Order: sequence, then C-alpha cells, then structure tokens
Amino acid sequence: MQTNTFRTLLKRFRDDTSGVISLEFVIMMPILFWTFMAVYVFFDGYRQSALNLKAAYTISDLISRETEAINDPYVNSMMNVLRLMTRSGSEVDLRISVIRWDQDDDRYYVYWSANRGFAAELTDDNVIDFAERLPVMPDDEMVILVETKNVFEPVFDVGMNDIDLDNFVFTRPRFASKVEWDAGETDTETNVQDDPA
Repeated sequence: MQTNTFRTLLKRFRDDTSGVISLEFVIMMPILFWTFMAVYVFFDGYRQSALNLKAAYTISDLISRETEAINDPYVNSMMNVLRLMTRSGSEVDLRISVIRWDQDDDRYYVYWSANRGFAAELTDDNVIDFAERLPVMPDDEMVILVETKNVFEPVFDVGMNDIDLDNFVFTRPRFASKVEWDAGETDTETNVQDDPA
C-alpha cells in the first residue's frame, strides 16, 4: 500500500510541469548573460587589435611616401592619426624608426628614431634585439619601422585580463632611397645617427 502511494507521488511529481519555465530561466539566465558579455568582449578585443594594426600600416604607408625630411610636428601628427584611428580608451604609444642594413658589419643600424611613449628609444645597441623580426635587405638598404603599443581593457569582467596590443610594421621608402630627419626640429625623444652615405 505504501509502495503504491510512493509511486503515485513520484508519478505526480514527474508529471507536474508548473514552475519549470521559471526554474529554467533562473538556472540559464546567468549563463546566457555571461555568454553575451563574453562574446561582446572577445569581438571588441579583435576589433581593437585590427584597428591598431590598420593604424600602424597607415602610418607606415604615409611615411614611406614622403620625399621631404620628417620632423617632430610630423611625428606628433602621426601620433594624432594613431589616436584617431584606434579610438582607444587607453594610452597609445608610437615609435618610428628608419633602419639600415650594413652588409660588411652583418647587422642593422638605426638611421633615426622618434619615440612617443615607448620605454626606450631604438638605437644601434638595442636594434639587435629585433634582428630576427626585421626583413632581409641588400647592403645599405633602408626600411621604415613603425611600432605601436596599446592595452585592451575589457569593458566587462568575463575572466579576461588586459591584453597588450603590440604591432611591428616595416615598409620600404617608395619615392626616395631613404626618409630623412629634419635635424632642426630634433627633441629629446628623437635619436638621429650619422648619415651612412
């Protein structure tokens, strides 16, 4: 008798559907909400990374077309272009360098470098650290190196930490053998080496 009553109660509990939707909503809503936030954060991170890369290529392309010497106001304007194109909420850093390959010494030299926000300028001493990332070039060939740095800060806490977005873009000068630096506009954040020619 008690077994039949127990079975009847279990059958009634199994067949009772009242409150199921509310219970499913309470269980699933936090998971769905987190999923939507995570998807937004991930796509926002990819978007920010793509914007930074496009900005670095744009700056590199602009400088590669220059036939006149570049100065500090020009570099400052490139910094403004970087800020405008990235539309980032965090600080952006920019370093523009012209690098020369010397076949006899079998190494790269920095012709000039302008730094806006990086920890150190690019010099003959520390350009060796980037040797594996630089292109193979003929003797006395020049290349324009544009480096940008930015930090992606997720707008929602979905378990993702801040991500450093670093870009390293190089381009050959298009209309001149090298891009010169205007020595009359040099400041403390610009490293200019002697002319190799």
